[in-house]
Amino acid sequence: MKIATWNVNSIKARLPNLLEWLDEAQPDVALLQEIKTVDETFPAMEIEDRGYNCAVHGQKSYNGVAILSKHPLEDVMTGLPGNEDDEQARYIEAWIDAGGNDGVRVASIYLPNGNPTPGDKYDYKLRWMDHLANRAAELLTSEEPVVLGGDYNVIQADGDCYDPAAWAGDALFLPQTRAKFRTLLNLGYTEAWRSLHTEQNVYSFWDYQAGAWQKDNGIRIDHFLLSPQATDKLSACEIDPGPRGKQKASDHTPVWCELSA
Repeated sequence: MKIATWNVNSIKARLPNLLEWLDEAQPDVALLQEIKTVDETFPAMEIEDRGYNCAVHGQKSYNGVAILSKHPLEDVMTGLPGNEDDEQARYIEAWIDAGGNDGVRVASIYLPNGNPTPGDKYDYKLRWMDHLANRAAELLTSEEPVVLGGDYNVIQADGDCYDPAAWAGDALFLPQTRAKFRTLLNLGYTEAWRSLHTEQNVYSFWDYQAGAWQKDNGIRIDHFLLSPQATDKLSACEIDPGPRGKQKASDHTPVWCELSA
């Protein structure tokens, strides 16, 4: 099963690019972030025409997450347990029924940016990560394959950004942020791309400003966290930079992983 994650930075603005990539890459599941639209205006028809079922947790103009799947979607949940007062659409989870023993539980995650620091936005980010850790721990008790994919807005290490000094005071790179991310790993999750790659300075996001894409001044913030049961099936994980070079591109590019049967 091929599972992709992509912060599309407005599904209305990027729909032609998304549809082109779905046709070319043919993921079984696509986890989308920053769709920036309410459920009612999500372009489900165009996506369903390509054989995908859609589960959407939208929000007007901001945030928003979705799951696209060629297999049936079951047990859909929006929002993080214990965080019911959160008005921002940043989490959606579902069971992918692929038949037999090939089912997997997935979540599309758009973790808060947290800037500027210090301040309310950073406090919100850290609280949100605590709620995510609680849910991630709960999911492990099911002993199911679990794939938590999305835009984590976390730069894990110096080698995941083009200039560590430039990011030192940023919410994505602060020690508290990285410590919260390690909490997720310490629960027993595996960061899929890094588990298969030793390369440094490979990125999934390039800002629109200052020619960042052309200079390869990027950061790697789009991640898959896999439960032990999913990790046992992990056969590949790659970053596809192609869509970032398209016209009207998102500032993120897709990342995908593959789970063997």
